[in-house]
Amino acid sequence: MSTPYTLSDPELEALLLDDAPWGDATSWGLGISDAGGRMHFRARHAQVVCGSEEAARMGQLRGLQLEGTVVGSGTPVEAGTLLLTLSGRAADLHRVWKPAQTLMEYAGGMATAAAELVAAARRGNPQVAVACTRKHLPGSKSLSVKAILCGGAAPHRLGISDTLLVFAEHRAFLGGLPPDQAVARLKQAWPERQVVVEVADEDEATLWMKAGADVIQLEKCSPQAVGRVVARAAAHGTLVAVAGGVNAGNAEAYAQTGARILVSSAPYQGVPRDVAVSLEPWPA
Repeated sequence: MSTPYTLSDPELEALLLDDAPWGDATSWGLGISDAGGRMHFRARHAQVVCGSEEAARMGQLRGLQLEGTVVGSGTPVEAGTLLLTLSGRAADLHRVWKPAQTLMEYAGGMATAAAELVAAARRGNPQVAVACTRKHLPGSKSLSVKAILCGGAAPHRLGISDTLLVFAEHRAFLGGLPPDQAVARLKQAWPERQVVVEVADEDEATLWMKAGADVIQLEKCSPQAVGRVVARAAAHGTLVAVAGGVNAGNAEAYAQTGARILVSSAPYQGVPRDVAVSLEPWPA
């Protein structure tokens, strides 16, 4: 799988400046700033790589040279795999070291968790899609979305400006507006967008299917209840999504219901995957 995109230079500069706004004090104090060396990044454990392009670009932004090739984001690797090598001044190697390493570790954790969730879901149904919510750590959207894409999932929503998802919290303000009129109002305002309605039980699901919703999103329902809604949805041409507590432990059971989409936040809590970093001086 090729990398979907690379974070922008301003985003990477912000990470670098946060860690070293005035250079590496230790390298300067020891008088080793101009010494030449190399820095190797290796996967300490099996993982799906993510953030390797960003790590390489961070090096370039600080004048380092990339040696050889970079193992691309989305690539499954075994423990010990060399991911990339950077070379240059010791002070610059130290400025890049931790921001690049931790970015790869957190991104790799999310990508690996997404891949594990997708694999579990597709054991239940090879055609099911896994979508990840927008409940990532605030400020981390660019990296989080890249990570779940690299793990084989898709974004559920990139934000509330780009999709139509009717929550109970929206419906609380509708007064007596009937569901079919609410759906019609949305389709009139946004004719090219699907109307998704989140519901909490089977009766609500039936009500909004009849009202013309394109997608019914079942929140915290059992696999048995989901299966019954899927059976009803076929007559209305409605897609069924499952949300609320979906994880690698229950994804297979939910996928077996025939629901087309599993919605989850679980990959964002993926344990960071260790990336080992070693530095060595150039031969005298």
